[in-house]
Amino acid sequence: MLDWLDEPTVAALIGMGSGAVLGAAARLGRFCTLGAIEDALYGDSLSRLRMWGIAIGVAVIAAFGLIGAGLFDPMDSFYLAQGWSLPGAILGGLAFGYGMALAGNCGYGALARLGGGDMRSFVIVLVTGLAAYATLSGPLSGLRVALFAPGGEPTPGIGHWMAQATGLPLWACGLFAGLAIIALSLRGGEALGRGVILCGASVGLAVAMGWAGTAWLFRTGFDALPVLSHSFSAPLGETMLYTMTSSGTALSFGVGSVVGVLAGAFAGSLWKGHFRWEACEDPRELKRQILGAGLMGWGAVTAAGCSIGQGITAFSVLAISAPVTLAAIALGAAIGLRQLIDGFAMVE
Repeated sequence: MLDWLDEPTVAALIGMGSGAVLGAAARLGRFCTLGAIEDALYGDSLSRLRMWGIAIGVAVIAAFGLIGAGLFDPMDSFYLAQGWSLPGAILGGLAFGYGMALAGNCGYGALARLGGGDMRSFVIVLVTGLAAYATLSGPLSGLRVALFAPGGEPTPGIGHWMAQATGLPLWACGLFAGLAIIALSLRGGEALGRGVILCGASVGLAVAMGWAGTAWLFRTGFDALPVLSHSFSAPLGETMLYTMTSSGTALSFGVGSVVGVLAGAFAGSLWKGHFRWEACEDPRELKRQILGAGLMGWGAVTAAGCSIGQGITAFSVLAISAPVTLAAIALGAAIGLRQLIDGFAMVE
């Protein structure tokens, strides 16, 4: 493949293929971060939260299976190759979760809704991408680096700690952790349908597909492209930048991932017969969505990942930052949902 396609294009195709699985899961299986939290807090249902657990468990098992096969070195991943900022993970996660509640979706969920014809999500995607890039490399980057810059030393993950403590191979510790997460997700409560389990497993496998594909490119290519998998904040800004300057910039995994989610969500909405054009008719709702999207963009870059980036992708390599950031995102979302349900006069 590398003989007739350049490496950035191949990376984009890998992102697009695995991203399409994520987009289809959102539309066909209702896989949604905010929806899972809202169902657990106010809908008296843990099904979608348990689906999340299955996605994390499968992602961990698949990633550490790749590690055991020698196809992926987790220390090449962004989440372990450098240190992490505890204040950044907590404050960024809280801001992201709170913004997600205001916007009604995370970046990934907004892409999935946009693929189904929801033009309100187009605003969320644009503002999230703009805020993320402003925080990553724009006017807000200096403040972020000064306050929340991660340390430069690599940070071994939880799996590395388990291997050191037990003397077991790293891959075996990861498999054990993944199986434990799946077991906890399956036990208790109502029985999960095959569709729920399949959807969660598909999301986990899509993340592992990203690791496998980019790790293969890193090993066999010459461009030293980064080893990464799905996240949906900075890649939104990256896609916007590529759309405007494609003649001077190259494709990337992130751009392919964004396009893939849109395509998968579009196909899934057509399959279910749910595609329809929607627009925002309430200025107050639009104002909340813009504010929430801005907070998500800032929060995701500050925390080094969004609900997918830290919640599943970083979790798949058992990064220490993952459970901390995911807990902060959940808390921020719970605060935002509570405030919205009780009234939000401050924004209205």
